[in-house]
Amino acid sequence: MRSILKRFLLRPIPYFFTDIVGVYIARLFSRSLKKELSGKATDEFLELLLRGMDLAFYLSKGYRKNIRDFEGRYLFKTADNLVAASAIFKDGDMEVLEDVIDDWDIMITFKDSEALLAYIFSKDQDILDSILANDVEVEGNLNYIYKFGFMVRDLAHKLGVG
Repeated sequence: MRSILKRFLLRPIPYFFTDIVGVYIARLFSRSLKKELSGKATDEFLELLLRGMDLAFYLSKGYRKNIRDFEGRYLFKTADNLVAASAIFKDGDMEVLEDVIDDWDIMITFKDSEALLAYIFSKDQDILDSILANDVEVEGNLNYIYKFGFMVRDLAHKLGVG
């Protein structure tokens, strides 16, 4: 149902209005994400971040270009399993799951919620530095995490955060 709503109601918005209108609508729906961004990372933070990305893909043609012809299955979690979420990119669409998926392309395990925030908001987002500092463990293709980092920074820029 949610996918049908997004596909038929939200996707046409950028074709009738400029990307500025889409970004404005994304900002309105992302207030709780902004609140989480200024606090400690929680399970809700990760899900809000992923759902904010999902909404932005529908509301902005420019942002949607990030997932054109892209397929990937992400699993994000903390070592203590307090924070976990999954994202599946397929056919120019994004699906956010609150659960852990088994058939991921990349699994990113952060030492704790602070390590998750530190990585997402670092200026250079060098995953190798995070791995060397024992803040992150990555299994799978590292290109996927670089792609995700770019999409997060692009969204934060469009929302006026950071």
